[in-house]
Amino acid sequence: MSQPFSRYLHPFDVAHNPSLEPEVKRAILASWASDRSAVRDHPGLRQPPGARRAVPIDDILAAMHAIDRPAEGPGASP
Repeated sequence: MSQPFSRYLHPFDVAHNPSLEPEVKRAILASWASDRSAVRDHPGLRQPPGARRAVPIDDILAAMHAIDRPAEGPGASP
């Protein structure tokens, strides 16, 4: 996988991409969440090489959660 994160603006762009398998989504998001992508002096932000902007780690973790529980969203029944 050659820097696929540079194609996406936000972690939910990855999580909601219908052409990616869940395992690929998880791999991309895990690379975003990695400490290697941490923004210096801003531990709550990640910016992988080639990404256009930094994103909060909380957004990355929420996107990972959305992959595992796609039915839990607005309008989902309990």
